[in-house]
Amino acid sequence: MEPKGKIRNRPQPTAERLGYPADARVLILNADDFGMCHDQNEGVIRGLTDGLFTSSTILVTCPWFEEAADFARTNPAADLGVHLTLTAEWDRYKWGPVLGRRAVPSLVDERGYLWQTVAQVYEHARLDEAEAELRAQIEKALAAGIDATHLDSHMGTLQLRADYHEIYARLANEYRVPIRLASRRRMGSEGMGAILDQLDRFGVVTPDHLVFNGPPWVGETESYWTNLIRTLEPGVTEILCHPALARDELKSCAHDALQREADFRYFTSEKARRLIADEGVALAGFRRLRGLMRGDPARA
Repeated sequence: MEPKGKIRNRPQPTAERLGYPADARVLILNADDFGMCHDQNEGVIRGLTDGLFTSSTILVTCPWFEEAADFARTNPAADLGVHLTLTAEWDRYKWGPVLGRRAVPSLVDERGYLWQTVAQVYEHARLDEAEAELRAQIEKALAAGIDATHLDSHMGTLQLRADYHEIYARLANEYRVPIRLASRRRMGSEGMGAILDQLDRFGVVTPDHLVFNGPPWVGETESYWTNLIRTLEPGVTEILCHPALARDELKSCAHDALQREADFRYFTSEKARRLIADEGVALAGFRRLRGLMRGDPARA
């Protein structure tokens, strides 16, 4: 833990580094779980092409990865990252590691699937096997023609414990891509000041703020997101959600299928588009953050 009272040197906010004024509110709206299933993929694709979503992250481990990869190849300007994955959370819909169960036995259950919960990962997984698998997921995405703009962590596994966060930071540095990050204040309060120092030393760029919670139930979707957009803080904020179409496929595996569709409907609506315009919120993707990290003025 960091000593109480220690004052950290805070880097310049990412929004200002991108050239926005200090009071600007910039939004990255990220669609998670691209590649999970066809209903998810259709929601993500429509959200990126017709809606307000500015980026998405791909589940390389999932059966519908190839549909996401095909979209990436045919839409090279799309802002797509890798959703680094060590869990398969659904009861009746599973996936395993890219490297196979024999190469990374500590990452899988007795049937060869990735562990269902983050707690099981922390209990059973070896860090060296976890890092090897995560690197293989990135390499599989790149080999499929995906121009990865960023990394983030499925179910937050890489963000909730310092030793996993160190892997996360190393991969971001190695591939020179930005990452999803909890607020620096929260990181410091949870004893991860050394991780912040590591990220700053590597020059890893992150959004200034993260919104990872969603509406408490479907009926509050519009009011929840509307209030959140109206109260965005200055800086770059990433909002993540899982836009999808709640048809039989998604309902058969995901208990939050209806919420996923409600989020899709909201962020592809004209009402949301007008709200963001009226609030003066600028939309951006992770590609600009990657350009800043790689010293590419044209991209940043």
